[in-house]
Amino acid sequence: MTQHTPNLKAQKISGGVHTDQRHDSAHKHVAGEAVYIDDMPEPAGTLHVGLGLSNVAHGTLKSVDLSAVRAAPGVVDVLTHADVPGDNDISPSGMHDDPVLAQGKVQFHGQPIFAVVAETREQARRAARLAKVEYDELPAVISIWDLDTEKDKQVTTPLTLNRGDAAAAIAAAPRRIKGRMKLGGQDHFYLEGQVSLAVPGEDDEVTVYCSTQGPSETQHLVSHVLGVPSHAVTVEVRRMGGGFGGKETQANQCAALAAIAAKKHKRAVKVRLDRDEDMTATGKRHDFAIDYEVGFDDEGNILGVDYMFALNAGFSADLSGPVGDRALFHCDNAYFYPNVHAKSAPLYTNTVSNTAFRGFGGPQGMVGAERVIDEVAFAVGKDSLEIRKLNFYDQIGTPGERNLTPYHQKVEDCIIQRIVAELEESAQYARRRREIAAFNANSRFIKRGLALTPVKFGISFTKTESNQAGALVHVYADGSVHMNHGGTEMGQGLHLKVAQVVAEEFQIDLERVKITATTTAKVPNTAPTAASSGADLNGMAAQDAARQIRKRLTDFAADKYQVPVDQVVFLPNRVRVGNQEISFNDLVKQAYLNRIQLSAAGHYKTPKIHWDRAKGRGHAFYYYAYGAACAEVSVDVLTGEYVVERADILHDTGRSLNRAIDIGQVEGGFIQGMGWLTTEELWWDGKGRLRTHAPSTYKIPLASDRPKIFNVALTDWSEAYEPTIHRSKAVGEPPLPHGMAVLHALSDAVASVAEHKICPRLDAPATPERVLMAIERLRAEAAQAQ
Repeated sequence: MTQHTPNLKAQKISGGVHTDQRHDSAHKHVAGEAVYIDDMPEPAGTLHVGLGLSNVAHGTLKSVDLSAVRAAPGVVDVLTHADVPGDNDISPSGMHDDPVLAQGKVQFHGQPIFAVVAETREQARRAARLAKVEYDELPAVISIWDLDTEKDKQVTTPLTLNRGDAAAAIAAAPRRIKGRMKLGGQDHFYLEGQVSLAVPGEDDEVTVYCSTQGPSETQHLVSHVLGVPSHAVTVEVRRMGGGFGGKETQANQCAALAAIAAKKHKRAVKVRLDRDEDMTATGKRHDFAIDYEVGFDDEGNILGVDYMFALNAGFSADLSGPVGDRALFHCDNAYFYPNVHAKSAPLYTNTVSNTAFRGFGGPQGMVGAERVIDEVAFAVGKDSLEIRKLNFYDQIGTPGERNLTPYHQKVEDCIIQRIVAELEESAQYARRRREIAAFNANSRFIKRGLALTPVKFGISFTKTESNQAGALVHVYADGSVHMNHGGTEMGQGLHLKVAQVVAEEFQIDLERVKITATTTAKVPNTAPTAASSGADLNGMAAQDAARQIRKRLTDFAADKYQVPVDQVVFLPNRVRVGNQEISFNDLVKQAYLNRIQLSAAGHYKTPKIHWDRAKGRGHAFYYYAYGAACAEVSVDVLTGEYVVERADILHDTGRSLNRAIDIGQVEGGFIQGMGWLTTEELWWDGKGRLRTHAPSTYKIPLASDRPKIFNVALTDWSEAYEPTIHRSKAVGEPPLPHGMAVLHALSDAVASVAEHKICPRLDAPATPERVLMAIERLRAEAAQAQ
């Protein structure tokens, strides 16, 4: 046995869990060296696809003349629904309502009717414009604002949550309010658009390099489209240039078209949408019409609430059912409702099929909850923060009965009171509230507003079978480690966090763990990287695999050196066996020479999860993540233009695996949520054409839109109530709703023009135009009341 003097300087590994590590590809991102699918060298003879899109919102296809398209320079083929060898359907919901290429009818402006396969991308796109398509146009439904949630078409079965008797509680309440809120959608606006490269193999095999959040789902849908078993299709993705939910299901169409053409022509085929095509032809965050009625007492205690969440599903089901469910799951946000009734209505329209977006309906539910809080606060003449604190769930460790959600799950880990109290103090809420009141009293044209909003976000997929993950870990004979799992990297640092978990298990430096591309050939049947569960699920699966190998090494060392198993201890980059030490590399080499298996497949499934949708009851979430944001704005009452002066955020990530990564996620989530609720306006004209289809017409937040003062902190005292991976908490989606603080700060500023006596009922996105209209409306209402 090789003996080593203990290295007293190496008492901790470099890059284990709970340490700040830079993103593994950060230097490549900055240098432009990170390889995305469009950067990959194209195989010789690669063909390119251009899409032929519908130019009406609804109609039957009377005739499709593609003769000029086929005759165009460079065109090799033109694909229609007749060229789909298997099922002409990529519906993730199993509703068979989402064709690869339109068949007989079109249901939204921009729906792909045919695909041009040409020698170059430019030739394919130019040829696609030469088609002559005639339609018998049909009436089109473009928005949901005037639809009837009971009579108009719904794409899937709605959900109802019910606890207590909301109608009776509201009727008996000392005070009652009814209202409606319009809440807009949001484009994902990832930096890398939808793109796939398909390379045909032998027999029925094909490999698809796809920018997808769900490699397994893409694999299964491509196999159905091709009419082959899933084992014939391999999907691989090293990284995405952003996803935000827009590549959970929407990536499948490009992947399917590339695969069909590749197999038909036995050549590699690439599909890459440009920004206009991408925004026109792919789904977005659902816009909602939120109807609410609330009963409350003179103190501001909510006694009963009734919600209807109508969402714009678009032309097909996609994920609209689960998104509507999520909205209902979060219609309480951090508040206890003694009596509640809530219902969803996923309404059919002739627009692109809306889909997953960071938060997956949860933020829309929270916005509805916060509107109700504002209504109550204005009605009783109190600061909205006071009403928020009055209606919180019971704090963890506090005996009481205010802990049951509308879906009958107990909230056992509530820490929102402490988070709000700490943020209220660190953001100097009370002092700034007084200063803003004094400022507004002496400022005629600029009004300031302040708001502090909480977040309680449930973590788990509501689709029970999605709460599982797999991982594959190899330890090579030289002691280096290869790590693969089913999650995908879209810039959020998932691969790095999982690598940290593996490094921690083996007690080796992070640089010795190789991060490899996600592929269905290594880890099968995985859930999409969504629902904020990437690190929770894949970290646990990788830990399981690593622990299997570590146990084999432990048993081998104990047997070889005749010591008890408990005397084999993994130390930083070495292993103590009895009273001797051996390097990790040497132990691995000895194990290999003794034919010890150094590879393992790990698996994890989230415990405790169960959900009965028909009854609206269950343990839908494993745990909750919490946080709060305080925002201050300045509004020009003559133009409606505004500036975010300051934002303070305190967010709960449990025992963070990597605080540097998590703080970046909180910052980005807040800005994305702020953009959704302020400047990011999607607008369709009367013919169903998306007019905000490019950066020139669709305004995402710029660097200049960030808060002038931006303070972000993570709690340093919390840890997950449940045994999550190293007691950390998810951080992908929970920070996005912090953008609500900006919306409510704007509402507070608007309310100042009527001395805070009228609820502004500010709809979102709160564009400068909408803010100005709200100011004028409040002034008119205040004048009438005098």
